[in-house]
Parts: sequence; C-alpha cells; structure tokens
Amino acid sequence: MRLYNPEAHQWSIYWVNGADGVLEPNPMVGEFNNGRGEFYNQQVYEGRAVYARFVWTGVNSKSPHFEQAFSADGGKTWETNWITDQTKENP
Repeated sequence: MRLYNPEAHQWSIYWVNGADGVLEPNPMVGEFNNGRGEFYNQQVYEGRAVYARFVWTGVNSKSPHFEQAFSADGGKTWETNWITDQTKENP
C-alpha cells in the first residue's frame, strides 16, 4: 500500500506479508526528486538490524530502474540484493 503525505511531500510504502496477510508496521519512507526516488526504513533481516533502501531512477522514462539494498553499518556501505528494469507500455 502506498500513501502520499502532501504536506511532507513524502510517500510511505507499506508491505503485506504474503504468508500471513499481515500489514508490516514499518513503511519505507521517501520521495521523488528530478526523476529519482529514494526510500528508507530500518528492519530486521536474518536476525540483525539493518537499514533498507529503495532507489528508483529513470522514473520519467520508458524504462524505470529499481534497486533494493541493505546496510548493516548504519548506511556507510550498501549491499544491493534486488535489481529490476521495467518497461512502460503505451495504453
């Protein structure tokens, strides 16, 4: 579920766990600027606290690019673990 806060100019992205149908309480929060979107949250991954980051680039193009990364050192370094390139279709 994606919610937009017009006063803060930020989006909150909530995920639903497919295994149990539960809405995750900690959204990814961020915004789009100049065709780039960055979203962050803190979560537990494989038993350890990490930062998570989503980065969208080329959102105004026909081929948006998405990357997800985790950081176990407070955001100093990032390990990308999911990349997707998409193609927009004309209606």
